[in-house]
Amino acid sequence: MDFLPIYLDIRHKPCLVVGGGGVALRKIELLLRANADLTVIAPRFIPAIQEKLPPDRRLEKTFSVADLDGFFLVIAATDSRETNQTIARAAQSRGILVNTVDQPDACDFIMPAIVDRSPVLVAISSGGKAPVLARLLRARLESLIPANFGRLAELAGQFRHQVKQKITRPDLRRHFWERTLQGAGGELMLSGQEEAAQKYMTRALKDASENNIAMGYVALVGAGPGDPDLLTFRALRLLQEADVVVYDRLVTPAILNLIRRDAEKIYAGKARSRHTLPQEKINHLLARLAKEGKRVVRLKGGDPFIFGRGGEEIETLAEQGIPFLVVPGITAASGCAAYAGIPLTHRDYAQSCLFVTGHRKNDRPNLDWEKLIVPRQTLVIYMGMVGLEEICHALIAHGMSPEMPAALVQQGTTPEQKVIVGTVATLPGQAKDAHPPTLIIIGKVVTLRSKLEWFQGKTRE
Repeated sequence: MDFLPIYLDIRHKPCLVVGGGGVALRKIELLLRANADLTVIAPRFIPAIQEKLPPDRRLEKTFSVADLDGFFLVIAATDSRETNQTIARAAQSRGILVNTVDQPDACDFIMPAIVDRSPVLVAISSGGKAPVLARLLRARLESLIPANFGRLAELAGQFRHQVKQKITRPDLRRHFWERTLQGAGGELMLSGQEEAAQKYMTRALKDASENNIAMGYVALVGAGPGDPDLLTFRALRLLQEADVVVYDRLVTPAILNLIRRDAEKIYAGKARSRHTLPQEKINHLLARLAKEGKRVVRLKGGDPFIFGRGGEEIETLAEQGIPFLVVPGITAASGCAAYAGIPLTHRDYAQSCLFVTGHRKNDRPNLDWEKLIVPRQTLVIYMGMVGLEEICHALIAHGMSPEMPAALVQQGTTPEQKVIVGTVATLPGQAKDAHPPTLIIIGKVVTLRSKLEWFQGKTRE
């Protein structure tokens, strides 16, 4: 390799940047993040540099070789190749580490592309041959590594000494760290539950010393309305780490294909009046799997806290002291409406939006009809396909105009998406052949679809 990757401690060490433009600014920002004792020299400085450094750290002058005296590290970032080479030769003759921008042959070190999850850092370099390639790779890693990944290092640092004392065999110690940091301890810390993570680590260390099975965890994950590209980064990561995934009927095959290949998949789907597993059994299944030490994902269509019974499931986990976290998903209302080209709010048409479910526990559309009929409001009805005719008749009977625009979105956000547009009076007849999953949108915003339609599913008008 052309360069040895090392991490340099420059905290409070005297460092120099020569240059006052945009390139120099990027180097200045990095050195300041590393807490360098920084000085900058240039005949002129762009305003952004003036804002970054106080006047006593900005020397407005032409560089001279004598300016290098006393510095630990220097970066040559002028717009003159000859000046940069002069700085590099002078620095190297004095034993000062030097980086010359865009001239790797004149460098003692390369400034890499950095993924910063302090105290965890990932540095990527192409040896100065293709900086753009390094930046492209950094962009990919930025999406794969959780933004708060450094918290895992903090958690490990808090328990490192205790673990070393209680687990003396290196192989068992490594297994402990892999199991906890990729298990409940790590996920609790990543989700901001620091106290819960610390309690879990204490319990896991006790279980390890007593040869007990460490507790697993349950992640309640929203799968969104169907398009796998709408998953959150955290949802995707958890699917690829899970030991068991308990999933619902509305989770699409494209999303199920993202689950780790050797994970166990348990179907717990619900259709109207036909449940593969009753809700109470699902609750206890999740608890049992976690107690067996499994990393469990409870995968639900849309968002688990919007008509998804997510609260009922984690109540059981909380009662039994089982670690859990919740990963929101894009709910069907926002996802399907966006893909149908129907904004839920609009200054000219709707200043509010109301979400309701089309049936309750008795499967009847027993709704507070007066509150649904509000001027300049968009009404979104989940699970309303079976009672669509009754819902529309009731809305009209309680004062809604039969000509109010209405749409039904079937299999929204997927390639099979169909959109049926009509009015409250006509939609039941137009949608008689539709089948779940569907979403009903009622309001004047529906008229905007003809202008804003962008996603090409199997549209019907």
